[in-house]
Formats: sequence, structure tokens, C-alpha cells
Amino acid sequence: MSEGWTCRVNSVFTGISELYTPLERLTRAALVVSEGEIVWLGPESALPESYRGWPVTDLGGRGVLPGLVDSHTHLVWAGDRLEEYLRRARGESYEAILLAGGGIHQTVEATQRASEDELYELAQARAQVLLQGGVTALEIKSGYGLKLEQELKMLRVIKRLRQTGPQRIAATLLAHVVPGGIKRDAYLEMITTELIPEVANTGLADAVDVFIDQGAFTVAEAGRVFEAARWHGLAIKGHAEQLTHTGATRLICELGGLSADHLEQATEHDWQALAASGTVGTLLPGAALLLRKPFPEARAMWDLGVKVAVATDHNPGSSPLFSLLLALQLTVALGGLSVEEALLAGTRHAADALGQVSWGRLTPGAVADFVVVDGSQALAPFYYWGHAPIFAVYVAGRPVMAAR
Repeated sequence: MSEGWTCRVNSVFTGISELYTPLERLTRAALVVSEGEIVWLGPESALPESYRGWPVTDLGGRGVLPGLVDSHTHLVWAGDRLEEYLRRARGESYEAILLAGGGIHQTVEATQRASEDELYELAQARAQVLLQGGVTALEIKSGYGLKLEQELKMLRVIKRLRQTGPQRIAATLLAHVVPGGIKRDAYLEMITTELIPEVANTGLADAVDVFIDQGAFTVAEAGRVFEAARWHGLAIKGHAEQLTHTGATRLICELGGLSADHLEQATEHDWQALAASGTVGTLLPGAALLLRKPFPEARAMWDLGVKVAVATDHNPGSSPLFSLLLALQLTVALGGLSVEEALLAGTRHAADALGQVSWGRLTPGAVADFVVVDGSQALAPFYYWGHAPIFAVYVAGRPVMAAR
């Protein structure tokens, strides 16, 4: 997030009917912000005397939630995949389209042709839609460039989005697929000895992700990429057990990865590895439904001790989804989570999947990113499908989206 969006004014927010931290529910609460961070929260009647002279914003008896965190998106892309969507709706499989040269490859061609300015404008508009749905922080992956300079182009666009705000952005370099006409070993050599070092030296990414699946990278190849990433001080995560079961989840856990994402084909042994390691299991309901894959067993994973997160997987092919709230609602309806658990999955747990322990929570020392609900019941956005009753969104204690 740009420094220009950091709040430098002390503020007290009152008139909060109920607030979820998200671990706790407070009623008739107040929230105190200084320089973009939370310094106190609790019952309004217990507001310390030292804050009583600070400027006050009365939220009018509305509910407050932590800003939502979308921890897995592919927001930077050009073109569209409407024709593929129509073909899949008629019964063709995602895998068959990909192996025939469509799918990701179509997006790669369009993204490579687009300029940085074009990609920035497209991604900025998409981020604005997410903001209107309460998303104050998100991860954005590269992966549609494939070639070294094209991947760096995507990452520069992500850096620009990060600098201009208003949302907080985590940047991830994605090793997506091997381009046609290039030998696999040569391509892996480029990623591990050229691309990753350049990204690390320039600070263009926080983490490295590998798509480990049929038609993409093997577990052994992912291991090479992950070792290079760790050598250069970058966190690791991976697309795991989406189309086929590969064992990617256990590799990510063994290497201390931040998250294993998708998990449609994951087994109880994979869930146990996630629970034991603390690696976050990120579920992507949009992709599971649109590709007609098994819906991840969120309830069973949660009960086994997995830290479950939920994200949109926004991308032009398998999940053209703009609503994290909808993804969370689907996980309640189809995955068996309670609404309170889904809130955790879209805030605190999602932030942990990005290694950002001050995002997605309303506690002293955390960033002051929060959603003001249009009504007194803070969980109402989970109840209404297709319409998010959001009154305002704050980042660093500053309104970045307000009711008109």
C-alpha cells in the first residue's frame, strides 16, 4: 500500500453496534486509530480518558468487520476466455482445452501483447470491484508472462498497484506452465538462476508459487523452484491437488510453505500434514465449481486442525469471480463452515497465508483496515447473496470507499 494512503491523524470510531475481531464479538464498541494502526478497542463506555479528546467519527450504530483479505488472485491479465467458458458449459473439460493449446495459453498471448499501462488499468478496475466487496488486502500473482521479461512486466504492474493503493497488495511470482517450444530443463534453469534472483534483488515479489499438476510442473520440478526461492529469501506456496493428486501439499508443508492452495483432490493425509506444519490450506470455491471438481471438504479439514483460508482465485479462465464474500458464502453452504469460521477464513487465516500477521484482524498493533456494514448486524454481508450491504471501507483508518 502506498505511503500516501497511510493515515497520520489520530481517530476514535464510536457508534459501533457490534464488532468482530474476528476471534471475538464486541458490542457497543469503540475503535481507536493512530497513524494507520489500531491502538485500542473495547466497549465504548470503557474508552480511556487519554483518547477522549481525539477527533471522533460516529459510525451510527453500524456493525464492523475486519477488512477482507483475498489471498489468491491472478488479477493482472488481458483478453478474455468467454469462448472457453462456453465450451466448458457444453461439456468439454478444462484439461482437454489446456492440452489443445487453449486455456492459460490464450491468456498468455493476450497478456504478452498488452502494455504495462493497459495491464495496470485493467487490474486497477478489477481491484476496485474487489474493494467494493470489502477486500482491503489481496495477493496478486504473475504467471501469464512465462518469458523472463514478460513475467517482470507483470510484476512491475503489481508493484505499481501496490504503490498507488488503496488496497494492500502481496506480490507473488508464479511458475505457471512450461511454454511451448522450450525444453523443460532449460525453462527451469531460467526460473531458478535468472528470474528468481532478479525478482529477489529488485523486491518485485514476496513469494514464489508453483502450479504443480498435470500439464504444469511435477513435484520434483517444484522442489527445484522452491529451493531457489528459499535460497533467495522468498516465501513459498503452491497450487496443490487441484486437477490430480500429486503430493504437492506434503512437499509444501515439509518446506515450511505459507499455503497450499486449491486442495480439491487432497486426502486426509494431506490435511494432517497441513495441520501439523501450520501451513494454511487455501480453498478456492469458484474454480472447484466452474471446473466441476469435488468441493473441498472444509469442515473435515477445519475439524482436523487445518488453518483454512478461502479466496476468489480471480482469473480469466477457471474462476472469473469478483466476490470474496460469495466464495465465503459458498464455503458455508457447500463446505460446512459456520459463518463465524468463514469470516476467519477470509480475514485472519487469509492474511496468515500471505505471511502478513497485522492484516485481517482488529487488534492493537494491527493495521486499521475495516468494513462498516450498512446495518447494525455485522454478519449481514454473509446473509445476503448477490448484494453486499457495505456502508464504507477503511484502509489505515481512512475511508477509501463510502456509501453514495
